Amino acid sequence: MRRWNGWGDDTIEAHLPEGALDFLRERIGAAQRPVDATKEQALACIGPSRLPAHPLIDTSAEARLTASFGQSLGDWLRLRFGRIEAVVDGVATPNDEAEVRVLLDWAREIGARVIPQGGATSVVGHLAPPGGDRPVLALSLARLVRLVNLDPQAQLATFEAGAAGPEIEARLRERGFTLGHFPQSFDYSTLGGWIATRSSGQQSARYGRIEGMFAGARVETPTGRLDIPTFPASAAGPDLREWVLGSEGRIGVITQATVRITPAPEREKFVAYFLPDWRHGEEAARELAQARLGLSMLRLANQTETETTLRLAGDGGAVRWLERYLRARGCGATKVMLLAGFTGGAAQACAMRRQAQAILRHHGAVSTGSLLGEKWRANRFKSVYLRNALWDAGYAVDTMETAVDWPRVASTMRAMEEAGRGALSALGERCHAYTHLSHVYPQGSSVYSTFVFRIGPDFEWAWARWRALKSAVSDAIVRAGGTISHQHGVGKDHAAWLEPEKGARGMAAISAAIAHFDPEGVMASGNLVADERP
Repeated sequence: MRRWNGWGDDTIEAHLPEGALDFLRERIGAAQRPVDATKEQALACIGPSRLPAHPLIDTSAEARLTASFGQSLGDWLRLRFGRIEAVVDGVATPNDEAEVRVLLDWAREIGARVIPQGGATSVVGHLAPPGGDRPVLALSLARLVRLVNLDPQAQLATFEAGAAGPEIEARLRERGFTLGHFPQSFDYSTLGGWIATRSSGQQSARYGRIEGMFAGARVETPTGRLDIPTFPASAAGPDLREWVLGSEGRIGVITQATVRITPAPEREKFVAYFLPDWRHGEEAARELAQARLGLSMLRLANQTETETTLRLAGDGGAVRWLERYLRARGCGATKVMLLAGFTGGAAQACAMRRQAQAILRHHGAVSTGSLLGEKWRANRFKSVYLRNALWDAGYAVDTMETAVDWPRVASTMRAMEEAGRGALSALGERCHAYTHLSHVYPQGSSVYSTFVFRIGPDFEWAWARWRALKSAVSDAIVRAGGTISHQHGVGKDHAAWLEPEKGARGMAAISAAIAHFDPEGVMASGNLVADERP
């Protein structure tokens, strides 16, 4: 079963080696795990539902608790400390599109609000119910998981929107295809959620972001169905897909989506390289991206993240041997690690690797072969379980991400880390901050920073430090001219920082589009834009 107050399958445990704990104590101080609220204590906080009885809706306290929280640190803090101040009033799990339509019409008739839900992996507060007097219904797509159609000639596949990553890939691999969308939340996140939040998978350099895969959809809006047909290309006015991409549940419920698929690759290797310092690493990543070699992934960790990765690895003897080897090859204390993915036909993958290594050698890179890269592949969806282990050790983790053009990548990275450390320092705490570039483009790169700090003894202590961190880093992103989200969406946590990116006129246009599809505010969740309607 999935954990009710943490990440993932409750039978999977991640463990921190003692050396990793020593490293954290050295960097930010010894920590003590707070006392978690029990599930029974959390359930006792839930009051009666404001929804009238309906045969498709579960109003039990347990269903409402589970549907009201995602995976943001704010969600974790409320659940772990038992601060359950607001939950949805009921959970509907329709069996088909017809029942989605029935539920939306019913919600409009009784004045309820609806929050669509996929895999509940949001890290920006999408699932939190808005305030106000209107009851709130969570509409789960957990049963809408079918492969509706696969066209091998056009290389298009239509799935119901509740299909999660493993299910999508399994069905496609049976037919020799792949979607190639692998976010870290792959095990649980869904096709509809990827589209609604403009998700990006770890191998987007080859397969593209979700907007490049998204070909068409069926959306049930509060005022009726929106059908978006598929075309290989079109010059017929604005692209209606863009109204759905990034809509975050504000204009309706995505029930089906058609995506562009590709033949499953013949060969795939992930290789680790070390470079002398950040300057050499960034220049190499930029040159590789602009060479357009067809790599499936480029991931560059800065000096602190590289050190953290090696220290958390746990195998002290092997790491010490690696450090000595790298030092002898010119990659000492300031080294950075770059992971590259080579995916495609056998000849194509070999050619890509030769071309990439010629560029990397020019920048002083040292290859360590595929051992570290394949270890990353094996743990690519498991490393997030470290959040549970860190919490058990008394440490909280949050991440912030953006994207900027290449001339601003290094300065934005420094600004984000400094903002996070400064916000915690002002409250008397140390913060361990580190960064990697997870997606690179010819124009620029994403910048993905992680912040680790002590949870502290109580909810107020932890909440104040998280909010200070979130606000300071978001402000730093805006000042740097970055987008407030490269891959996680906006939700409620980042909504206050959307207007600097879109401008007042752009925000007005977004609000007008929402009002067109939802004039009565059925989908008024507070995601993307604040809602004035109570």
